[in-house]
Amino acid sequence: MNKTIIIGNLTRDPEWRDINPELGCCTFTVAVNRRVKKGDHPEADYFRVTAWRKLGELCASYLTKGRKVMVEGTISAHAYKDNKGEARGTLELTAENVEFLSSRGQAASEPPAADDGGDGFTEVDDDELPF
Repeated sequence: MNKTIIIGNLTRDPEWRDINPELGCCTFTVAVNRRVKKGDHPEADYFRVTAWRKLGELCASYLTKGRKVMVEGTISAHAYKDNKGEARGTLELTAENVEFLSSRGQAASEPPAADDGGDGFTEVDDDELPF
């Protein structure tokens, strides 16, 4: 089974392409930060995402550079040669589901509205627990 879920930020605005009158696709790149930091910034992996048909139309209409998204789909690896003739590789994710995690007006550098400490957990005072 090939199922991948990534959460990250768009590195640039999405691009829409009409393949034919009934078919189109949207492509964009998502940067996914690693937990390991090098200097002041975390290292990142970059995934090229392709969303087809209606999902692609929605992504092209509402996503912009810096928006945080969750993408679920199948991943494939592609090899190619760059302009210098060197072998390169890329990961492409064909989207089955895309969740918009930040609002249109919220910049990628702004913290989310809920203060969860950045690790997904909210601190709770022991006196508030019912057991």
